[in-house]
Amino acid sequence: MHESLEEFTKRVKSLEIQGAKEIAVESLKFLRNLVKEKGFGKEFERAAKKIEETRPTAVVLHNCLEILKKDRKAETITKLLRQLNESAKKISIRGGHLIKNNYKIMTHCHSGEALSVIKYAWEQGKKVTVYSTETEPKHQGIKTAKELAEKGIHVILIIDSAIEFFIKDVDAVIVGCDAFRKEGVVNKIGTYPMAVVAREHKKPFYVVGNTLKLDRRKKLVIEERSPHEVYHEHMKTLDIRNPAFDVTPWKFIKRVVTEKGVFTPSNILRMLK
Repeated sequence: MHESLEEFTKRVKSLEIQGAKEIAVESLKFLRNLVKEKGFGKEFERAAKKIEETRPTAVVLHNCLEILKKDRKAETITKLLRQLNESAKKISIRGGHLIKNNYKIMTHCHSGEALSVIKYAWEQGKKVTVYSTETEPKHQGIKTAKELAEKGIHVILIIDSAIEFFIKDVDAVIVGCDAFRKEGVVNKIGTYPMAVVAREHKKPFYVVGNTLKLDRRKKLVIEERSPHEVYHEHMKTLDIRNPAFDVTPWKFIKRVVTEKGVFTPSNILRMLK
């Protein structure tokens, strides 16, 4: 029996499925099963709307849904899934060439595309050490650390507030992203301060993401998650804010790695017009 819409969106909301590309891939697979039974009618419209509302900041899913709404065929879903999977392979190769032997890299949160770059470099015989932030409050960076360590890559897991303490020891910062916008790169909260610290210490800051992350939406909605992820106890005069993302201005970014090439921020801004 196929998973219900409620069950699927719960998995997305709880971060069981995480990462902009991964959310898009799994959502397209869910919709592929749905349209086999129900077609592209009201059930599809309802599911697409509810899934997009679950994680409103990440733009890959939005862009895929916009393409699918204009070309309502099962073949369109297949093409989009192929594009996402093939772009990841191309990104790993293009980005892997930026990493030199004995490089020490800092990263934040969990990005399948950013990790693919690191893994590719390591598989090519380059020795790398990765400093991974734990990434509060859901500890996605621990997932990153374990995934890389299981491959045999040397990982140093650090607390988020220790970025400045360790930045002097690294050669570069490599992070994923959820969206490319004219204002900058949208990624997990904490990316912006990492970029500021990297620039202060003259460390190159690389962002990895496919071109389906180009975000031309007029309004950016920064998702705020449950305060219970931060602290469980209720107190009358205690408010808790838990934004999931921040926006890093382009001036802090050296290069952007996509499936189409390694670009400067100005190149990306031209694509967004």
